[in-house]
Parts: sequence; C-alpha cells; structure tokens
Amino acid sequence: MHFEERELKPYGEPVPPEELKKGETYFAVLFLDDDGLVPTLEPLVFIGRDLDPGDEGKLYFQDYGSYRGGVRFETASPDDDATFHTGREKGIYDYEHALDVLLVCSLRRRKK
Repeated sequence: MHFEERELKPYGEPVPPEELKKGETYFAVLFLDDDGLVPTLEPLVFIGRDLDPGDEGKLYFQDYGSYRGGVRFETASPDDDATFHTGREKGIYDYEHALDVLLVCSLRRRKK
C-alpha cells in the first residue's frame, strides 16, 4: 500500500459552520493532553441549527451510533442512549482534514 504525499499545515482546518450539511458525518478531533500527543476522534452527525426554541446560532450534532440506529433529536427519549452536542463547531472536520490533524499529531509524536 502507498499513502499519497501531502503538504500538512501546522494547524487544523475545521469545516466553516456555513458549510455544514444536515445529515452528514463529521469528525471531532480533540486532544487529551496539553502537548497534542493523545488525540481522540469522534464521528458526529450534523443534525441542524437552532433546534430548541430560543436558540440563536447554535449548531447541533449527534453521536454517530445513535443517529445510524434511527434516533432523532425531535423524538429522542432518555432511554435512547443518544448524545447531542451544541457549540462544538471549532473542532469539527471533514474526514480528510481530520486525517491531516492526526498526521500532524503523528509527526509530533515522532519528534517526542
């Protein structure tokens, strides 16, 4: 196997909020340590904007597993074991940009 060579930026490029598409899967990349050596990758589905009354500019995401299982925000109950997130737009990437963040992490880990 061969992985294509690519130029990596030292910073992540999240999806701009205005480009998020309802029903599409995105990836939250977060680091558990201050050095950026221990990443987590969480698939999230963008489910919409301002879903609760009184919301202004809130973005909503749902965990991939419950979304794939058919749970929806409008009909979810506490028994559904679904997780809904708001306000996570800063660390939300499409697949390729999430991969870039992880590749940069890999290079940092090699230097350590």
